[in-house]
Amino acid sequence: MEHKPSMEKIFIGISGLIGAGKSTLAATLADHLGLEAYYEPVEDNEYLADFYRDIGRYSFAMQIYLLNKRFLQHQQIIWQGKGGVQDRTIYEDTVFARMLMKSGLMDQRDYETYVSLFENMSNFMCKPNVIIYLDVAPENALQRINQRGRNIENNISVEYLGRLYEEYEIFIADISKVIPVIRVNWDQFRDVEDVAAAIEREYLNSSFLRTVL
Repeated sequence: MEHKPSMEKIFIGISGLIGAGKSTLAATLADHLGLEAYYEPVEDNEYLADFYRDIGRYSFAMQIYLLNKRFLQHQQIIWQGKGGVQDRTIYEDTVFARMLMKSGLMDQRDYETYVSLFENMSNFMCKPNVIIYLDVAPENALQRINQRGRNIENNISVEYLGRLYEEYEIFIADISKVIPVIRVNWDQFRDVEDVAAAIEREYLNSSFLRTVL
């Protein structure tokens, strides 16, 4: 009988633009699969308000802060050995860093330092079993950002999200070569049971970079 991987201790990463709906899916999917959910640090992020107020000045500090926080969270999931659903993975931090550098909002030297640190840390990390990419148009992401009404996000523009979206396309093409990626059209929210079923179907079939729903 062919052996298939189990969903019981699966490590799922939720990926996508700011405002895509990662936290919502992480919570409901974790509950559906009986896993613990791990969320992106927002409320206790010491740099977030400063970053959105002056992106160029705080871009490097912000990226290092998030890299450290996400590394600790990533390792916690691995060490506990129980699997989990993570709202944004450590791997896509490079999306933001590269976009900031290309936009002139992060110094090239700082970017290279960040990438070197990330690569050194990645040598000690076990990869997620699967990444779910929530594909959302920048315009829809901005609408959802405005709907949730976080004051610190008032300065986010559709142009900023558009640049991020372009970098995400590069990231997904690259990361799917080493980690299975399930791409979900998330411009319209979908029933979590449908998403969970698609994840189980595609993951258990060991599929790479599949578009579903």
